[in-house]
Amino acid sequence: MEFIGEPDYRHDEIAATGVLLANLGTPDAPTAAAVRRYLREFLSDPRVIELPRWKWKIILECFVLTTRPSKSAAAYRKVWTDEGSPLLVVSQKQRAGLQERLRDRFGNPMHVALGMRYGNPSIERALEELSDHGCRRVLLLPLYPQYSATTSASTVDALGDALKKRRWIPELRTVNQYADDAGYIDALAASVREVWERDGEAERLLLSFHGLPERYHRDGDPYPCVCRKTGRLLAERLGLSEDRCFVTFQSRFGKEPWLQPYTDKTLEQWGGEKVGSVDVVCPGFSADCLETIEEIDMENREVFESAGGGRFRYIPCLNDRSDHLDALSDLVASHMSGWCTAKDEWDESRAASDAAKTLERSRRGCPHS
Repeated sequence: MEFIGEPDYRHDEIAATGVLLANLGTPDAPTAAAVRRYLREFLSDPRVIELPRWKWKIILECFVLTTRPSKSAAAYRKVWTDEGSPLLVVSQKQRAGLQERLRDRFGNPMHVALGMRYGNPSIERALEELSDHGCRRVLLLPLYPQYSATTSASTVDALGDALKKRRWIPELRTVNQYADDAGYIDALAASVREVWERDGEAERLLLSFHGLPERYHRDGDPYPCVCRKTGRLLAERLGLSEDRCFVTFQSRFGKEPWLQPYTDKTLEQWGGEKVGSVDVVCPGFSADCLETIEEIDMENREVFESAGGGRFRYIPCLNDRSDHLDALSDLVASHMSGWCTAKDEWDESRAASDAAKTLERSRRGCPHS
């Protein structure tokens, strides 16, 4: 096996700790060619499409990638900003905000890198960045509050593939999910309350999560269970009864049954019932993206209003809200127990002295011998 890049180990470095912040990904541009590259990588993941590889490859190359990229590119153009993809822009702000909080908490030997499961910047590039900063301990934080093999486990797969190319791998920990984390639930509740206090409550609150084929759940994926747990905890925090807070699933793909109830069908039904006002929040998305901005706030708004519904209001994702980043910082700190000490316990003078001693020993030979 050949290992790529510069040597993973330097005798004179002080071991640092890193966080690999990961999200799903985005095309590089809102064009059919860029979307095709992105979709090929995304839909070739066996965690995402659980079909025999030979069968799915024919469907993907002959049907999906010949029609879907142009349609998806048109949708991406609706949400693209001057800064670029909303998901990437927000994720970069999350990385910077988390970096600032963790350094305030633990000091300079703490680095946060951003990697996307599909597209750029890649998981491999994020790992390389952490390695360049001397991170010998790495916490993987996939920004999926609710665990699924299609998202969280797939991100672990990508990290494992990147590590195969390195001679010396870091000590690793992973945040599997944070669906019931108190700080996360509090931030969700605060985002809803702020809208209600400013503009009044809606008759119903709809919690729309990304969908999943029902077959995946039957085969053991816990995703819908943890989604409903998040929904229950948020309803309790807001003091809502069961007839005012609902969990649904969006973004179906293909012909087989997906998790139900479906978001669009629910909103269509409510519109037909002349429901006067609906607020929609997407707790499974840590950052606004195509699925929240275009699918929910545009397409599903039209579904509800065209069916006869009243006011439709989309409540944005937590994005780079201060309370969201505070919650993520607390989550990281709890998972790094035993790895890091508080900033005021970091003795920079001793660190500098140790570095000098290490460098001197390295001139005479390996300091670990």
